[in-house]
Formats: sequence, structure tokens, C-alpha cells
Amino acid sequence: MRDLPDTVMLFAAGFGTRMGALTRTRPKPLIAVAGRPLLTHALNLAEAAGIARKVVNTHYLGSQIAAFLAGQPDIAISHESPQILETGGGLKHALPLLDGSPVFTLNTDAVWTGDNPFDELRAAWDPARMDALLLLVDPQDARGHSGKGDFRRGSGGQLSRGAGEIYAGAQILNTALLSEVAEPAFSLNLLWDRMLARGRLFGCLHRGGWCDVGRPEGIAVAEAMLAEAGNA
Repeated sequence: MRDLPDTVMLFAAGFGTRMGALTRTRPKPLIAVAGRPLLTHALNLAEAAGIARKVVNTHYLGSQIAAFLAGQPDIAISHESPQILETGGGLKHALPLLDGSPVFTLNTDAVWTGDNPFDELRAAWDPARMDALLLLVDPQDARGHSGKGDFRRGSGGQLSRGAGEIYAGAQILNTALLSEVAEPAFSLNLLWDRMLARGRLFGCLHRGGWCDVGRPEGIAVAEAMLAEAGNA
């Protein structure tokens, strides 16, 4: 296993049902925020962080995403068919394209301001202690998201479940542990719980803004956040 990841898995397979009419004829990653598709926002972060290889998983209206990405040789597509495989199953399905472990993963339904999330994760990653490092957001810096948080950070960044900071949808993960799960479709929460039991799930805090664009009203909220930061 290499020390630092140079591949990112961008999750883009979901149905986007919370977006209502906006996703009846197009996948959520192609919904525009501040004039650019959500998927472009995610790809720009990866480019800015110098990540050499990008893998995008698809399922719902996946042909539209494939057409959007056509002609970009540094981006591979992992299409899930006939069923959607969830985050863990989707990552496992894409392993032949991921070029080693560990890897970054990023949800494509959020926008960011401040420090690049990939740079933050890379700086804090310690494979001797960690099987996964999750990027978290303080609730006061999160927009478009309701809830009391997902994890609490202890000494040295070790995580436990509970109301505290919000998982922002970005991480570094040791993909070797995916072989422990036989089911084709499963959530990464299953792996995280096993890492928690071993004391090897860690988190670090994003320095900047973050907006969950999971619902139609999140688009305007995200655009306002980007404008405030001078990124619109």
C-alpha cells in the first residue's frame, strides 16, 4: 500500500430523489450551481489538488454523465448495472480502475470554500494509525444540511459515533478492507463501524465553508456561499 493516494473516486451514481423534478431527466451531478455542474465543481477540486486519476461511478442516467465526460482520458467511468451498489459496493466494483490503495473518495453533491478538501486530507493522513480519514465540518460552517452531526473527535482525531461534527463527503480510505464484505451492495458505514471497533477511524476538520446540495433549495444557498467567498 502506498502512503498517499493519487486516485479519487467521485460518487455520481445516485438517483437524486430529494431533488424532485430537477432529476427526472438528468442526474444530480449535472445540476448547475453558479453556472457549473456539481460534477465540475468536484473535478476542479481534484485538478487543483494535483490528483492524477479520477474515477466516476454512474447508474441513474449514467449515459448523460458518460457523454459529459467523453474525451477526458484521465477520467474513468465505473458503471453499475443492473442495480446501484451504494457507496461501499460502488467503491469495491471500481477497484480495477482505482490503481492501488489508499484512495480519496468524494461525494459530488456539495460545494466547498476555503482550503481544498483533498489537500487537508493528504496533510493529515497517517496510514500507520488510520484505515480511513474522514473530512468533517463544524455545524456552524455547514449550509444546506440539517441534523446534529455524525461523529465526535477524540484525542488525536480518533472518531466515535454521535452528535458532533458533520461528515462532509470526503475521505481517504484503505480499500484493502473492502474484501471483508461479500455483499455486492453495501454502505461505507459498514466498513467505518469495523474501523471504529479497531480504533482506526479518524477525522479532521475542514477549514472553510461547505454546502450540501441535496435539495432544490440548496442550489441558491450554495451560490450565495460561493459569492460570499468570491468563488461565484
